[in-house]
Amino acid sequence: MAVQRLNSHKRKMIAPIIITVIMILYYIAYFGFLISLLGGFWKYVLGIIPLVFSGIMIFVCIERINEIKKGEEDDISKY
Repeated sequence: MAVQRLNSHKRKMIAPIIITVIMILYYIAYFGFLISLLGGFWKYVLGIIPLVFSGIMIFVCIERINEIKKGEEDDISKY
């Protein structure tokens, strides 16, 4: 029973991790393209934005994984 629950938790963690990786790659590609088109001040501003977005995505992913580990798979039902 415990092994089955562990495997269930691992399967539920895959989606948030994949979405996080896809979004970070998207941010890097999109803003990298914009940085290549623009220069000067905008290069630095557009370089910081994907770092901030990536940090937020990683934080949210870690929070979601912790919720799954605690057994709160459907946290919307609390509201």
